[in-house]
Amino acid sequence: MEKFFPLLQTAPLFAGIGSSDFEAMMTCLDARTQLCNKNETVFFEGDLVTDIGLLLKGRIHLIKGDVWGNCSIVAEIAPPDMFAEAVVCSGYGKIPVSVITKENSEILFIDYRKIVTSCSSSCAFHSKLIRNMIGILANKNILLSTKIQHITKRSIKEKLLSYLLEIAKQKSSKEFDIPFNRQELADYLSVERSALSSEMSKLKTDQIIDFRKNHFKLLRQVINNP
Repeated sequence: MEKFFPLLQTAPLFAGIGSSDFEAMMTCLDARTQLCNKNETVFFEGDLVTDIGLLLKGRIHLIKGDVWGNCSIVAEIAPPDMFAEAVVCSGYGKIPVSVITKENSEILFIDYRKIVTSCSSSCAFHSKLIRNMIGILANKNILLSTKIQHITKRSIKEKLLSYLLEIAKQKSSKEFDIPFNRQELADYLSVERSALSSEMSKLKTDQIIDFRKNHFKLLRQVINNP
């Protein structure tokens, strides 16, 4: 696990915690790692979950299904992002999405109770962990609100441009890569892939956007007339 300490120092959960504390902290938290193969289901929707997951290596999708078998990508997880923190913090326990690896991955699992409960050693980092967790939950709520803004647009064009403009804002650039392939983007926006591809072609023909695979460029017209 020590090889991941530099990565963990960049994780929001461990912000403000010195590298010299990491070995003792991992022991105190009873942290454990798990290797997963590509396309492996880490959790099925409805599974009882007590641990927070933090991705050390690979890529993960959080997938929401419906009774007709349709799936939507709720979020993509990349190192050192976390998942399942909201459900374990709420006390509900049953995860509302499936957690599926998209690449060979390694995950750090931490029992939530070890984070919010001070140990007998009264470790100084516990108070920082609690403050960091509150901040993470607040930020995740903002991200979820942002996705809702995208998918509640009336047309596929509006949904797509809303998403692309948000990524452009995050990257501070009109040219960027997105983390989804075409099917994944359709799932994220809750639209049909063929309809999405058709709309993208129209936007390219109209010189509103340009793209190649998952690389996009927003042209001036989009910025001026979103």
